[in-house]
Amino acid sequence: MSLDNLIGSSRAFRSVVDDIRIVAPLGCVVLIQGETGTGKEVVARAIHDNGPRRDRPFIAINCAAIPAALLESELFGHEKGAFTGAVSQTIGRFHAANSGTLFLDEIGDLPLELQPKLLRVLQEQQFERLGSTRATHVDVRIVAATNLHLREMVIDKRFRADLYYRLNVFPIVMPPLRDRKEDIPLLVWHFLERLGPRLGKTIDQVPRGLLEQLMEYYWPGNIRELHNFVERAMITSQDNTLSPRINQLQALFLGAQRVTPLTLADAERAHIQRILTDTNWTLSGRNGAAARLGMPRTTLISRMQRLGITKPAKKESINDELHGTELSSEMGEQFSAIG
Repeated sequence: MSLDNLIGSSRAFRSVVDDIRIVAPLGCVVLIQGETGTGKEVVARAIHDNGPRRDRPFIAINCAAIPAALLESELFGHEKGAFTGAVSQTIGRFHAANSGTLFLDEIGDLPLELQPKLLRVLQEQQFERLGSTRATHVDVRIVAATNLHLREMVIDKRFRADLYYRLNVFPIVMPPLRDRKEDIPLLVWHFLERLGPRLGKTIDQVPRGLLEQLMEYYWPGNIRELHNFVERAMITSQDNTLSPRINQLQALFLGAQRVTPLTLADAERAHIQRILTDTNWTLSGRNGAAARLGMPRTTLISRMQRLGITKPAKKESINDELHGTELSSEMGEQFSAIG
């Protein structure tokens, strides 16, 4: 299995790589979740490249980048005369991806009116082009990605529940860069090697102090922001040492001041709350908060008590509707056990 484009050795990232190894050889739907800039398309391509469809097409479409009025035609194609300007038959992305993989990026931005048609393709592997009544059959593996909380969107009636469950067969959660800071030096060297030929520069030295500064920054734009920083620093470097301009470093310093908590307890509380939010307050399981934090569930609950972390009040989640108050009962039992 080739995973050369997946850069990182942190525990959080190794969990993602393990998931890719598990699911790539299979044909099931994969839903990649994570903040903007965390590398979701890189993971989607790794799933395709290490699966049985590796020699077939990998077709990507960004559901947020195409106007809603045009998105149906982009996905399913159209017949000649289907609408003004349709001067010939055009195949869509599903047809182009036949026997391969279709990557649906930003799936949370798919208009509600198109969601039943996507659900039909997922269930029956067939669709109709715009202006046609004849079904077209395809064999396509779907990998979808989003930076939105689809569960919350379902509750708010902004995303179909049946489509969500059909997409959420095998979820992969991408950790933000702030949760895998030990990977930053590896990523910096990777970007230097990749950008060097294009920029016509060779950078083979990075000051230790600079790497330490990079590891202290919050990186709200994640890997994409780090890539852009390294590229700008390469452009301004005058020799073979990576030398960002002072204003670039000042931006990192000021950004770190704005987002870094004042005390160690504040930092720990913010980190745990962020992981709990990312995992929808699921404590146990392979993708639960305890596993993400690298600690037993009982330790996590004890730490939540000490830091005063409680689940915020909100309307019932889908999981609550189906399984009752599983999380609160689980925490209650644990609190009793350790109290």
